[in-house]
Amino acid sequence: MFKRMDRLLIDLPKPRHADANAASAVQDLMGGRFGEMSTLNNYMFQSFNFRGKRKLKPFYDLVASITAEEFGHVELVANTINLMVQGTTFSADPDVAPMRNAVDKRYHDFFIESAQSAMPADHMGRPWNGSYVVNSGNLIFDLLHNFFLECGARMHKMRVYEMTSNPTARELIGYLLVRGGVHTLTYMKALEVATGVDVSKLYPVPRLDNKVFDATRKWEAAGEHRRLYTFSDTDYQDIAKIWKGTHPSDGGKLEALAGVPGYSAPVPELDELPEELAPGISREDLMEIAKRLQRSAGL
Repeated sequence: MFKRMDRLLIDLPKPRHADANAASAVQDLMGGRFGEMSTLNNYMFQSFNFRGKRKLKPFYDLVASITAEEFGHVELVANTINLMVQGTTFSADPDVAPMRNAVDKRYHDFFIESAQSAMPADHMGRPWNGSYVVNSGNLIFDLLHNFFLECGARMHKMRVYEMTSNPTARELIGYLLVRGGVHTLTYMKALEVATGVDVSKLYPVPRLDNKVFDATRKWEAAGEHRRLYTFSDTDYQDIAKIWKGTHPSDGGKLEALAGVPGYSAPVPELDELPEELAPGISREDLMEIAKRLQRSAGL
């Protein structure tokens, strides 16, 4: 089962200006073929359906622990998009057309479907597709696919990074490049243990060091590219049987750590949007809700 905390993995800077068009590019990191919804659902179903958990426990523990981290990555991408879209429209009488600025944005779903928030879709509004999930049941096939998936995700993050200078998007992508690099290396090492093949000759894909990107450097300086977390207080400890040795980029020691990272940030508070009828609860409605809650509590 999963335990949830009302925190984000990292602090996201609030942009000074709305940037809905750049947010549409970030959508691909959510619901694209190589987006966070794909990494989450691939590893989640592989962990649910893993055969031989006891016999192959180190591999199961890897996939299961990364699954939990991916939930946080999906949440992080969603909040980035929400912050980037915020401020595109304004509150006014409907006849003033307070959402008229949305007409010129390339991703109309933000304004028609989701009250200016993230969608489970790619940069063109195509819904995320369950056919992106590979769960063959064959350990080596699935590990190989996961390595490929993380490489594709890395390439797409780099391309979106180069598409926008938005500080919120870049803070997100810098962190995900570092943590995604951990996952890529994890599956590389798992394949080497499972097959004896030297997969390190393929690493990294693309052939570009994370340090090229300004937004990655503080996370690498803090050693986050060398740490794999269990995302559990007591379980999945056998990740350490595979995640060990040194990092190929700097020779630093790899660390397998119990629990979650020692950093986090508040979840952003999203403003009400009267022009979107969201959340659609008036002051009078709120007072009535409070009264009903009091009555149900016997007060």
